Amino acid sequence: MDRAKKPAAIPVSPIQPTPQVSISDDNSRVTASLPTGEQLVVLLYGATVISWKSANGKENLFLSSKALLDGSKPVRGGIPLVFPVFGPPSPDHPTGKLPQHGFARNSRWEYLGKSSSESSSLPNSKGDASVKLDFGLSNSMLSDSKWDYEFNLTYSVTLSQDSLETSLVVRNTGSSNYDFQVLFHSYLAIDDIGETTVSGLEQAAFKDKVQGGKDVEPAGKPISITSETDRLYTTAPEQMINILEKGNGRYELTRDMLPDVVVWNPWIEKAKGMADFGPEDGYKKMICVEAGSVSAWNTLEAGETWEGAQRIKAL
Repeated sequence: MDRAKKPAAIPVSPIQPTPQVSISDDNSRVTASLPTGEQLVVLLYGATVISWKSANGKENLFLSSKALLDGSKPVRGGIPLVFPVFGPPSPDHPTGKLPQHGFARNSRWEYLGKSSSESSSLPNSKGDASVKLDFGLSNSMLSDSKWDYEFNLTYSVTLSQDSLETSLVVRNTGSSNYDFQVLFHSYLAIDDIGETTVSGLEQAAFKDKVQGGKDVEPAGKPISITSETDRLYTTAPEQMINILEKGNGRYELTRDMLPDVVVWNPWIEKAKGMADFGPEDGYKKMICVEAGSVSAWNTLEAGETWEGAQRIKAL
């Protein structure tokens, strides 16, 4: 038999590893991992990111050793989500009956699903080798919100090989306009607060909440933490923020539609006064650099949508 024209064998492409996502047996958290080893854990209570590890296993988020993860109170550490009010609300504002920082961080969210290789709204994002988790919260899911407006929130957390992105979409599904604030309360893990500086805010004025909200002129130099620090900076969203350790880059923060940055560290005495903060010297191992829109109110008209995002790159 003439086999001269036998068709060539069709090559079989090897199966490429894909991101893995799992839900805990008690349906309390979602874990995602990339084939390259990066890992992310999100607690459904508050949709709070409680762990983000690089491929080498290094943890990038500080989580208090005394943090309660049972849904009894907001998580001390990770990335709590602040909405619709930042700080203690004013009694004469529509958010006046809400707890400090609103209800998003102490409500149970719904896991909506995953997608891979999503493009990002932020510049220089890597579309491939990533996984995006979506979470939802609406007014119908709250038993007693003390905030009489209709809304739908979609919170997306995207894990990439060298970065973590969080984005929030706020939809006004009612017939009344409302005001809101939003902030990603990121607790970044560091080796030593004494060797850590924050750059990118040198030319930004700030409110010093340790001094009762005093307006302070730009310092003109990187931020060093040597005492209790609680500052609200307002700067252009395109301004990158850098967190350095011993002069070397540790994190880069990129923002979209978030003009404000809070820099916070409780230092010694305040850390001792927080029942859910640990270890006692844990303030040496963390710094909060929080992207948000909180220096003024965002007004969302009926039927309209707002979106803001941050990306933290681990260096």
